[in-house]
Amino acid sequence: MTTDYQTTQATQAAEEKPLKSPCVSICALDEEDVCVGCFRTAAEITHWRSYDNTERRAVLALARERASKVNPFF
Repeated sequence: MTTDYQTTQATQAAEEKPLKSPCVSICALDEEDVCVGCFRTAAEITHWRSYDNTERRAVLALARERASKVNPFF
């Protein structure tokens, strides 16, 4: 059984614009295959266009985590 809340969430998700890439045009991978500009892995960068917003948010969270290990001010 679907609730009105679930229907509203599904409608909002369908209408939501795709999250933009966090690319900052500093495209260089480190020895761990992580971009030193946006902190995404090569695989995450490659698959970004095929991800839905839920997957993109997860990638962004991982990228923030990676960035904070390198620079605590992120």
